[in-house]
Amino acid sequence: MKKKRENTERQYTTLELIRRFSPYFKKYKGTLFLDLFCAALTTVCELVLPLIMRYITNEGLNDLASLSVAVIGKLGALYLLLRIVDCIAGYYMSNMGHVMGAKIETDMRRDAYEHLQKLSNTYYNNTKVGQIMGRITNDLFDVTEFAHHCPEEFFIAIIKTIISFVILSGIHFGLTVIIFAFVPVMIGVCMTLNFRMRGAFRKQRNQIGELNARIEDSLLGQKVVKAFTNEEMENKKFEQDNGQFLEIKKETYKYMAAFNTTVKMFDGIMYLAVVVIGGIFMIRGMIEVGDLVAYMLYVSTLIATIRRIIEFAEQFQRGITGIERFLQIIDADIEIFDEPYAREMKDPKGGIRFENVSFEYPDDHNIVLKNLNLNIPAGEKVAIVGPSGGGKTTLCNLIPRFYDVTDGKITIDGEDVKAFTLKSLRKNIGIVQQDVYLFSGTIFENIVYGRPEASREEVIEAAKQAGAHEFIMELGNGYDTYVGERGVKLSGGQKQRISIARVFLKNPPMIILDEATSALDNESEFAVAKSLARLSEGRTTLTIAHRLSSIKNADRILVLTEEGIVEEGNHGQLLEKRGIYYHFYTTANELK
Repeated sequence: MKKKRENTERQYTTLELIRRFSPYFKKYKGTLFLDLFCAALTTVCELVLPLIMRYITNEGLNDLASLSVAVIGKLGALYLLLRIVDCIAGYYMSNMGHVMGAKIETDMRRDAYEHLQKLSNTYYNNTKVGQIMGRITNDLFDVTEFAHHCPEEFFIAIIKTIISFVILSGIHFGLTVIIFAFVPVMIGVCMTLNFRMRGAFRKQRNQIGELNARIEDSLLGQKVVKAFTNEEMENKKFEQDNGQFLEIKKETYKYMAAFNTTVKMFDGIMYLAVVVIGGIFMIRGMIEVGDLVAYMLYVSTLIATIRRIIEFAEQFQRGITGIERFLQIIDADIEIFDEPYAREMKDPKGGIRFENVSFEYPDDHNIVLKNLNLNIPAGEKVAIVGPSGGGKTTLCNLIPRFYDVTDGKITIDGEDVKAFTLKSLRKNIGIVQQDVYLFSGTIFENIVYGRPEASREEVIEAAKQAGAHEFIMELGNGYDTYVGERGVKLSGGQKQRISIARVFLKNPPMIILDEATSALDNESEFAVAKSLARLSEGRTTLTIAHRLSSIKNADRILVLTEEGIVEEGNHGQLLEKRGIYYHFYTTANELK
């Protein structure tokens, strides 16, 4: 599998956007064909009326006796039949056409979401969640209308334009050429305005994403806002972003107004040409009265068609902008992926080895690890300590391939981690972090997330092993208690034990504990520490810790700094060295 080029801010030509969007019609080509067939029927029904009026007018002026009630009745019956067909076809277009558009929107949102699941941490580190949400929700709403109306409107326009030209040419070719000479000029001017309108829509979409991100950031951090009494500052920030959005909308409406005015101006010019030139031709006997009536009706139809296409341009640009922002997600680089030779990881023992590993973050090229070598035998409990920024968390993130090494390699049981599929690799690694993330739902749903196929009995057993069962049963609804958004209804210790239960249920052979107790009070830390001790039994365990008291019993302690691993040994050995670890430990004791 080849890497894709990262094009999160790429801009596309309209033809490229349409080409990339067209395959989404493939599943619904039957519906699309019927929709266009119905569009053709409605167009034919509309174009027959001027011919009927032309016949009645000419016969009425030239040979009124030939117009009997029976003839008028037959013409009326024909038109009634056409209107019935028109109504049935129109119903199908409005119903199934829109359903087709909604299905395409759904397919695109699914593809975008699935692609987002494959993107690396680097993408999320540099992209606001509000922007992402805007791209897969609001931006795709307009695609529904675009998917339905775009092929339909252009198909109708082509049919009406061709048929109108043929019929009008038969009535008077010279006048037809004069009228149609205005069409390319009208389209050219309007397309120029459309291009500018698209730029305004693009900025509008981007700014609404920024606005969403601002709202999300402020609401999620509302406790911090209130604690520092910064409501006024947040209001000013929001007002600034909101004001920018208003200015962009003003620019959009300026181009829309110019666009609509241009359309009306050309409408007037074309009608004026028919009235003046057609009237002169009629006076000189070059065109009959009925033909002029029919001509005016066809020109009205033609102008309405052109106006409809041009006015559809606003919807077209909204849809195109939505497709463009969708593709900016789809074309975002998948940096971490399964290699062609990757296979399932089966029954790993858990021996981990770093061989000359170097790593720098791909976005800012900040070098974190350089030529690091480390061997962790299966089942060993290793703790990693060191100053902030030394690379402790980065080192652990490289094992499940949240990032890929820049140089060197990481092996598990002697095999490069890239030799395994991502799913099977991560399935065999359990992670407990300081910042616990619980999903909005029940306690049961959050624990079973570790192994979705697990039974309720297995979930309860995992909770017991994590020391969580007792407090869960004291809650109002037990395992069916709603935890709130991000687990806001639970304490830090309770959330941490639920996250540990989740890993117990997963039952992986390798465990990473990333400062799992550093944010807890002493009582909660003690309870969680007992759970973590049970979790670590018989598993290869890497523990990142600031509280050194929690790693005294580790088989081996590593001191990691910007220079690499500068000290290693057990707790007693490192104290005897009286080096960096000794300094950390004595400083921590003095602060107690």
